[in-house]
Amino acid sequence: MPFKRIILILLLAVGITACASSTTGGTATPTEPVFTPEPPTATPPPSAAIVNGEYVTVAEFQAELARYKTAQTALGNTVSDEDANRIVLEDLIAQVLLSQAAREENFNITEADLQVRIDALAADVGGAEALSAWQSANGYDDASFRIALKRSVEAAWMRDKIIASVPLTMEQIHLRQILTYNETNAQAALARLGTGEDFDAVAAVYDPVTRGELGWVPQGYLLDAKADEAVFALQAGDVSGIIATDAGFHIFKAIDRAVHPLSPDALLTMQELALKNWLAAARANSEIVLAP
Repeated sequence: MPFKRIILILLLAVGITACASSTTGGTATPTEPVFTPEPPTATPPPSAAIVNGEYVTVAEFQAELARYKTAQTALGNTVSDEDANRIVLEDLIAQVLLSQAAREENFNITEADLQVRIDALAADVGGAEALSAWQSANGYDDASFRIALKRSVEAAWMRDKIIASVPLTMEQIHLRQILTYNETNAQAALARLGTGEDFDAVAAVYDPVTRGELGWVPQGYLLDAKADEAVFALQAGDVSGIIATDAGFHIFKAIDRAVHPLSPDALLTMQELALKNWLAAARANSEIVLAP
């Protein structure tokens, strides 16, 4: 069905990464923003959240929630109502924060820019009537669709600006580990190191394929915060004690420590971390009111 393609094109599915870079290029005009405030109303719209005075309406939230649940069902995933509500609301709040920051950075999507994008979407799915049918089927009217698309483009621009700030090189540690799945083996490995046995030889007992090689890792790359902190307390040649994580029991050795280019996987991880940290800081400095 052509309607399935529009979901990918719009990039409005739940998740910050849904605001893909392809929605930010070309026609957008980074210039002095033109704000068009909504006319005052006697009664605020029913809202799921208010982010720095900007409403996330209940209608918008419910429509996005329905799309999210439909997508998860299609993927064969089971998500509780509580988790679905939380994921969708958190994503909408994050998109508002990013879009607000984009406008503060003088990124402006004009009505003409927006119309060009909508016309391109309509052409791709078979015309204006097909696009209108998709909007209706997915809880949009023309006004809410334009708002959602504009917010998505703004949020994607700001997201790309944040991740572009991550340097391609940074201080890293060339790391190897001995990984065991019980503490008894970890203690035995540590004792062998204490007698002067070569680290690589002991690591090979538990991982004969890679001999514990982890490569160059930047701070924040390791999933476990305790492990990450312990590793970056090491200098070249140092060996850690036993560090327990969900993955097992680790003993780390810093082979070297230097400024080094990020691997593609490490770069992606650091970009995700930069975005996560930005959102945490933005939330901490924002006024966010959730519906009771």
